[in-house]
Amino acid sequence: MPFRSFLAASICLLICHPGFTQNTTNHPVIGHVDRFEPQLNQLIPDDAQIEVLCSGFDWAEGPVWVPDKSVPSGGFVLFSDIPPNSVMKWQEGVGVSLFMKPSGYTGVADYGREPGSNGLALDASGRLISCEHGDRRISALTPGGGKITLASHWNGKRFNSPNDLAIRDNGDIFFTDPIYGLPQRENDPMRELDFCGVYRLQPDGTVTLQSRQISRPNGIAFSPDQKTLYVANSDGSDPVWRAFPVGDDGELGEPSAFFDASKEPRLNRGGGDGLKVDQQGNVFATGPGGVLVLSPQGKLLGRIVTGERIANVGWGDDGSTLYLTSDMYLCRIRTHTRGAGWGDK
Repeated sequence: MPFRSFLAASICLLICHPGFTQNTTNHPVIGHVDRFEPQLNQLIPDDAQIEVLCSGFDWAEGPVWVPDKSVPSGGFVLFSDIPPNSVMKWQEGVGVSLFMKPSGYTGVADYGREPGSNGLALDASGRLISCEHGDRRISALTPGGGKITLASHWNGKRFNSPNDLAIRDNGDIFFTDPIYGLPQRENDPMRELDFCGVYRLQPDGTVTLQSRQISRPNGIAFSPDQKTLYVANSDGSDPVWRAFPVGDDGELGEPSAFFDASKEPRLNRGGGDGLKVDQQGNVFATGPGGVLVLSPQGKLLGRIVTGERIANVGWGDDGSTLYLTSDMYLCRIRTHTRGAGWGDK
């Protein structure tokens, strides 16, 4: 079903909030771009600005572009606001509204500081796939407007709190499962797994553990040829982005260190969060001070700085606009490149 029809069918989940309205195309700008290497100029224009599209959120995460030919802008952005358990919608010239609440926790008791959804993505059929903290699952929003659970357990034990995801062309969903959504995190009595894993969810519902080597796996994305899976570690004591080879059978091999922030003197110590990859294999990874722009060889080319922590990024528009969820802001920056997979869109 086209996503336009899906949205119409899901209108019961679309709740507008006039207090969030920001129906302007004249957006304020913040921050700057650190240009460490000349190659960055081929990716980000000299005059590129970081625009603030809307603000006032508790902790924005997981931006995803939703194509919609019925609107002048050709689509809109959905993103999570984790503490208030909400998914927000931003559309050019219209502003921001509440798209879905609850987004990640449907219980009746209090569920700590971060109950909502985190990473979001669209699958091949246009369904919104969510990493849910409070309900501790990977879910899909159906064309009828309801949610279904795609995965909530491995080996009979509940996940910690699924964080971010990447979807292969064959429908496999790879996702990370740190402890940040649990009310007491690593010490939470509800915790059933004593590690933080990287998992593969196949279309038939099979869930396999792919790695338990990363202390706090977080952001995750494929290379353009989908033969490499990048995973960020948000643990500042091991601030390494790892590259996993993807076998012909879809299983992950042993990872190698792609980028180690502790060895980069231009960066403060700190781990990573969300990340995306462009068509050329450059990695746009949130990390110390902003969005780190890394070459396919793991060389630091530059950094996009808003002045606030940046949780995640996502390609949108024609694939050349990078949307950033930065603490209380949703921002964007225009680029010379396009996101991996956007050549066919």
